[in-house]
Amino acid sequence: MQPPRLGPRPLPLHLSTALMTWASSESAWQIWKRDSAGSSPAAAPEAVAALLKDVDALEARSGKGGFEQALQREIGRRMERLAEGVLAYRRHPVHRTLEDPAAAWQEGNTRLLDYGLTDRAARRKGARAVLVVPSLINRWEVLDLSAEKSLLRAMAASGLRPYLVDWGTPDAQERGFDLAAYVARLERAAAYVGKRARRAPAVMGYCMGGTLAVALAARQPRRVAKLALLAAPWDFHADKSGHAFLLSMVPMLADVADRLGELPVDVLQTLFWSLDPWLAVKKFGRFLGMDPQGDSARDFVLLEDWLNEGAPLAGPTARECLLGWYGDNLPGTGKWIVGGKPVVPRKITRPALVMIPSGDRIVPPLSAAALADGTNGLKKVTRLDLPLGHIGMVVSGRARALCWTPLIDWLKAR
Repeated sequence: MQPPRLGPRPLPLHLSTALMTWASSESAWQIWKRDSAGSSPAAAPEAVAALLKDVDALEARSGKGGFEQALQREIGRRMERLAEGVLAYRRHPVHRTLEDPAAAWQEGNTRLLDYGLTDRAARRKGARAVLVVPSLINRWEVLDLSAEKSLLRAMAASGLRPYLVDWGTPDAQERGFDLAAYVARLERAAAYVGKRARRAPAVMGYCMGGTLAVALAARQPRRVAKLALLAAPWDFHADKSGHAFLLSMVPMLADVADRLGELPVDVLQTLFWSLDPWLAVKKFGRFLGMDPQGDSARDFVLLEDWLNEGAPLAGPTARECLLGWYGDNLPGTGKWIVGGKPVVPRKITRPALVMIPSGDRIVPPLSAAALADGTNGLKKVTRLDLPLGHIGMVVSGRARALCWTPLIDWLKAR
């Protein structure tokens, strides 16, 4: 039996955002309506003056107070629609049913899943091994969401042999991990894959996993044959416009991580909420209009499940990301030290591919583009800009043609 769905997380925040915004319309009306003590229709902005004329016309037909009653009904209708969309998602029968491949290696709660076992082409002699590194925050399943939308299985079917890093949920020991501890574990995973494949693997990093992959390549260049980075943040001050809320909250969030020993999932989801507070209202409204039995509804549910089933971030790692990355921009300024060694992209000589989705709301394109900068970026780099979003680059209808295919071709090239 599947556990009950908790999303969209944190639900009280999504509901209160919608309610307070819509209710503010009623509060504004109390100020602007003609019989209000503070109302001054003659001095009202043009748009408000035009609205008051429409209200007068409506109330001439329906009676005094008709507009106010209609406004209250509309607020209730919108809240009811949002609640219906959330409940329809929570009650939907679809769940991810793909069977995970066997783990080839494990250390603590981190596993290496061998996706070469999912396709005969990947098991043939000489298939290039690829170490796939996802983010520490959102789980890896977005790379293997369904049979039709699985970048990992597409890689295996093409003749590559992907080994996926499943970070798992931090156990008691891992709650004390900083970024250096995670990179050290990644180094050991790469060593295992290289020994098994009898040559250094290519390394592919997605989102925060790409940032960690750069550290791996800088510290252990012989364990990395080539480096593919998908929407990997690097210069955290290149574009602050979409992260103002996060930057304002950095010291407090670091304190929360210190006190709790981790940054909880709902706190992380609040940061994603800040990028677009109205996203839940818009997408659950669209979901209500979908055929519940159709592919679009199925894909929506699977993706929403993934978004809401993340893992907490270990306390020291959270502090380092918040203060060191977002606060001080250590990677972007060449001052990020991992295990005593600076991580400097321009000193990495392995061939690199930097894929930048232009519609990314999570990792600003300018942040990811710093890794392809001719002066301070990676030395042997190919840059590919994609007309996709951060998540869309791996699961959208255009992902296969615009992202998967060029990525796989580049990884297979000798």
